[in-house]
Amino acid sequence: MTQSYLYLVFAIIAETIGTTALQASQQFTRLGPVIVVAVAYAISFYLMSLALRTMPVGIVYAIWSGLGMLMIAGIGYLIFGQKLDLAAVLGIGLILAGIVVIHVFSATGVPGH
Repeated sequence: MTQSYLYLVFAIIAETIGTTALQASQQFTRLGPVIVVAVAYAISFYLMSLALRTMPVGIVYAIWSGLGMLMIAGIGYLIFGQKLDLAAVLGIGLILAGIVVIHVFSATGVPGH
C-alpha cells in the first residue's frame, strides 16, 4: 500500500470518528463531541490533502466518502441502533462495488498516474 493510500485510510478513520461525534453532539449541544468533530474533520481534511499530492481528487473523494459512508452506516447500526432497509443496503453495496472497481481495475486510482 502506498503512502497516499495510508493517508487516505487514516483520513477516512478520522472522518468516521468526526461523524460519529457529530451524532453524539446532539445537534451541537454537547461541547465534548463538538470539539471531537472539529478536530477529527481537521485531521481528516489534512490527511486527505496529503493523499491528493499523488492521487486525483475524484478518486480520493470517491473512496473517502464511500468508505466513510460504509463505516458510518455500520456504526449507526451497532452504536445508535439505526436500521437500514434493503434498498439502503443494496445502495451501499453498489457504492462499495464501485470502490472495488476503481481500486482493482483503474490505473487512475494508482498514485502517480
